[in-house]
Amino acid sequence: MFQILTLALLISLLVTSVNGQEKPRGVAYDGRSLIVNGNRELFFSGSIHYTRSPPEMWPEIIRKAKEGGINVIQTYVFWNIHEPVQGQFNFEGNFDIVKFIKEIAEQGLYVTLRIGPYIEAEWSSGGFPYWLREVKNITFRSYNEPFVYHMKKYSEMVIDLMKKEKLFAPQGGPIILAQIENEYNNVQAAYKDNGKKYIEWAANLAVGLYDGVPWIMCKQKEAPPTVINTCNGRHCADTFAGPNGPNKPTLWTENWTAQYRTFGDPPSQRSAEDLAFSVARFFAKNGTLTNYYMYHGGTNFGRSSSSFVTTRYYDEAPLDEFGLMRDPKWSHLRDLHRALRLSRRALLWGNPTVQKINQDLEITVYENTGEHMCAAFLTNNHTTQPSNITFRGANYYLPEKSVSILADCKTVVYNTQTVVSQHNSRNFVPSEKAKNLKWEMYQEKVPTVNELALKNREPLELYSLTKDKSDYAWYSTSINLNRHDLPMRSDILTVLQVASMGHALAAFVNGQYIGFGHGNNIDKNFVFRQPIVLKPGVNDITLLGELVGYPNSGAYMEKRFAGPRAVTIQGLMAGTLDITLNVWGHEVGVSGEKEQVFSEEGAKKVKWTPVTATPPGPVTWYKTYFDAPEGTDPVALKMDKMQKGMLWVNGKSLGRYWVSFLSPLGQPTQSEYHVPRAFLKPNNNLLVVFEETGGHPEKIEIVTVNRDTICSMITEYHPPNVKNFESSGSKFCPVVEDLKAGAHLTCPDDNVIEKVEFASYGDPDGACGNFTMGTCTSQNSIKVAEKYCLGKHTCTIPIERVTFDEPNKDPCPNIFKTLAVQVKCVVPKKN
Repeated sequence: MFQILTLALLISLLVTSVNGQEKPRGVAYDGRSLIVNGNRELFFSGSIHYTRSPPEMWPEIIRKAKEGGINVIQTYVFWNIHEPVQGQFNFEGNFDIVKFIKEIAEQGLYVTLRIGPYIEAEWSSGGFPYWLREVKNITFRSYNEPFVYHMKKYSEMVIDLMKKEKLFAPQGGPIILAQIENEYNNVQAAYKDNGKKYIEWAANLAVGLYDGVPWIMCKQKEAPPTVINTCNGRHCADTFAGPNGPNKPTLWTENWTAQYRTFGDPPSQRSAEDLAFSVARFFAKNGTLTNYYMYHGGTNFGRSSSSFVTTRYYDEAPLDEFGLMRDPKWSHLRDLHRALRLSRRALLWGNPTVQKINQDLEITVYENTGEHMCAAFLTNNHTTQPSNITFRGANYYLPEKSVSILADCKTVVYNTQTVVSQHNSRNFVPSEKAKNLKWEMYQEKVPTVNELALKNREPLELYSLTKDKSDYAWYSTSINLNRHDLPMRSDILTVLQVASMGHALAAFVNGQYIGFGHGNNIDKNFVFRQPIVLKPGVNDITLLGELVGYPNSGAYMEKRFAGPRAVTIQGLMAGTLDITLNVWGHEVGVSGEKEQVFSEEGAKKVKWTPVTATPPGPVTWYKTYFDAPEGTDPVALKMDKMQKGMLWVNGKSLGRYWVSFLSPLGQPTQSEYHVPRAFLKPNNNLLVVFEETGGHPEKIEIVTVNRDTICSMITEYHPPNVKNFESSGSKFCPVVEDLKAGAHLTCPDDNVIEKVEFASYGDPDGACGNFTMGTCTSQNSIKVAEKYCLGKHTCTIPIERVTFDEPNKDPCPNIFKTLAVQVKCVVPKKN
């Protein structure tokens, strides 16, 4: 159906163009590319989620994406934040998707709208609202009558809203693509025939709701003919078999810029070079759209993240959690986009040919001789060995695992492995205005079974108990023992054992904290064991069950469980006592949540006392006031001396923190937590911390965040910067007379270079913020860098041996040389 539609639309577009009339807005496609408003284009897309940053940050994030060469923004639509209660909708604040899309349009970019309704996205329940889980006889993501009824109703609501606001491209809006479902191939087999029926039904639903833009399904090998199947992954040029129809373009919906982190994980890494290599390969193999997932990850505010996922999301993206440009990833990709755009005409209208030199070397040419179009991709797939390749009579050097782009089939304008753009390093600077904090505390009372109204013979399942209203639920029971039940020897203690389905718990005996246990993202289940002291008479056993998000992936998500399932006391004189069926009291949430002590009004409802030298321990609330830090840099809380809990500023939840869960490297997965400046007032900002197990609030630091340390590391064989070239029609030419490589440095904002912190022309090593000297360096390196850069906003240091040393004084004339420079940028002093 859509192929017929797109053909008709394309004919319509061509007819209006011939007649010289204004072209109607619309989106068509064929096996080569998308066609938007009658024009073929290369699309460089970036995922940015409106829910993961406040609206005040949206314009700047989108502007930086556009500056990085992005022309499409991709976002999910998050069902559970828009309809948290069945029939009650919320599109306000950072949930205002219409405002977000209009801001994208205002800046001249397109949108891919992924309506789901299943989104995964490391988001709680994969975007499904909790109430959907309690619909009778429901099976998520299957051809199941209750599910398809609610999915259809929700999808209609979203599409109707977009149409009402005229946000689709044929209406003059920016939305050029829409997605239904998400990575369904991963689970389809689990649902058997109902899986196949469901995906056919979902495709028909989508096209039936709106057929003015193409619909896509990612990771769906056998996508119905009315939708385009697309690739997700790190190297889709080599892993994607291609679309399952000759008239569908090759699209890449998720190119993972790193990897999301879960608490307990080591840092996530993906180099700018590897990303660039994957994208260049994809466009060399008929690709015309790639989407970086994520381009800006942002923050999982509140309780929005899925199980064990950190509050910081895709911090290794080209724009980091704080919206700062992470170089060289941001700038190296910007240069790649420019290089591909210089090759645009040949890529879209040329005929491709591929020449395999050997198993590692490959030449791909797109050429239309009649129209004087030609672009070439020279590829070296070997991961460790550089090579030389001869193409049309010229010799080209190819570093290991790299692609060189020849925008005119002659000139190397870009190589994926040789980064000519600048690098930077992130700094966390303690605030002078927001220090010497005065902390007060309020400690939760540990309840007993008689104080908890909800009774059940055994502990209730934690998801269905909390119903996504809180991360916490109290469980309590009591046992009556006599002296003869207890161990006779003082050196032998009884042991409390709790088998839990996840995610964590804090345990108390007779009101005293005895310990904390938890699972992890791979294995949510765990067994808590801790020696305890019991007494003759009544003993209260109390557990604080804790969730760290709802599941977000896999089949049958509605049938996942959490919380304590078996509780025993070992070491009694009569043996092990199973108290699982002992009658338990329950209560959802802790009292501070119910009183909203994290808000100004709620904080007045409890009695706060000054924090003493000895921290009081678990289940304790802390509050303080602080003034907004100096300047305009982003703000964060350094929490490395706390344990686990939640954070609020001026009543707004910053999310979960968990710094006691160390990675295999012995460090917290996340130590700093973003405080958007949009959440702050100039003075007297209320900061509230709920600490579950114990920490040192007096050691919490308020810091500002910058990337004012900028660097360059460039070799003599690096090509000139791609910005030195331009193309117009069939003409391709340099825009500067001198095409020599150089170290280009530009400070962020309007800052200027105050200091050269490192410079070495020779064989330096390391990375920005951590350079080291090699075995050879010019003694004039610092002086040359200072000459070209001090006091300037931007500077270029030429890579010429005579710039650094006289010919007869070169300390290492027989090596390929590298220049590494690190400088510090500062706000310029006012006259």
